[in-house]
Amino acid sequence: MVEKTVPGLVMRMASAADAEILNDMIGTFAAYERLPNQSTVGALQEELASPNRVMEAVLAFLDGVPVGFAVFFQTYSTFIARRGLYLEDIYVKEHHRNQGIATALLRFISRIAIERNFGRVEFTVLLWNTVAIEFFEKLGATPTSAWTTYRLSGEWLQKLASESAAHNAL
Repeated sequence: MVEKTVPGLVMRMASAADAEILNDMIGTFAAYERLPNQSTVGALQEELASPNRVMEAVLAFLDGVPVGFAVFFQTYSTFIARRGLYLEDIYVKEHHRNQGIATALLRFISRIAIERNFGRVEFTVLLWNTVAIEFFEKLGATPTSAWTTYRLSGEWLQKLASESAAHNAL
């Protein structure tokens, strides 16, 4: 893989002061992925300012203008007995794509994983997003087709939690 530097690109970890910048890009990214956006500036400020925060974010600036972000958090693998990073989202504004910014963001996160002695970086990709799939595979990522992601949320999460509480109270 050829190292491609992006002139004028600066990346840094996000702080609570960056919540508005991050929230604006999250909204645009949610629309692109055809998902509802429930993110708020206040929620991001609270998380990024928390000493016990779970989420971390990297912001990419091109000539001082915010052009992309990556949000990630720590995981643990029982099978390799090591921590890892889960890349929740990576996004580059449309007018700045194909310039090496997403690759630079992924390299930044990969360096964090290596510096922390973590065993891997994982992420999911929407099946219809062939552009992202091709991008990640070009960088050496491999799909884990033996796994399917499931999610409990909303009404079903509430139902399961309340059934568990009622059962444990007996």
